[in-house]
Amino acid sequence: MPDRPGIDVAVILRKLPTSSRWQPWRWELEDVVPGEGIAGDAPRLLHRDAQGERWLHPGLRVELFRDEAEGYYLNVTTPAPAWFVLWRMEDTATVAQEPIPRPLIVTLSYNEAGRWLDAQETVEQVPAPPQVVEWMRLFAEEHYVPEPKKRKRPESFRRLEDRFGQPASVTTEKKRGGGEGHE
Repeated sequence: MPDRPGIDVAVILRKLPTSSRWQPWRWELEDVVPGEGIAGDAPRLLHRDAQGERWLHPGLRVELFRDEAEGYYLNVTTPAPAWFVLWRMEDTATVAQEPIPRPLIVTLSYNEAGRWLDAQETVEQVPAPPQVVEWMRLFAEEHYVPEPKKRKRPESFRRLEDRFGQPASVTTEKKRGGGEGHE
């Protein structure tokens, strides 16, 4: 299996109170941080108070794939390059007293994040730090090959068709008269 460039990261998710009586709190992505030096892969509570909770989810790896080079290029060329995190709520409470969200995948590819959104997944983004953006830029420059633009044929060369899609013809001859006796 080829060795892909990658980095270990951890995700911080935050639980915030809301003003809704139907949903008293909500979860959101707070940050993606370097995972180097963070032991284990089990989520752990960082902070809890009346304003909510912060959970650290270590043990995630971001790898760069050559076939995603266009997605990295699109991310690098935006005004705010970002991490994209796909997360889901746990079905049961395994670490906390109640279910908490679990980040499943972290990527830097716009295209991959778009596919997740198309699949109705929960995807959030946070800004990527300059050194990660530079790492991604160098990879995209090396592997991204833009598709050649196809030349569009001028409209004047298009085949003429009537409203039913049948070939139509144009003539420059003038039609004369309407029948016999007219000259």
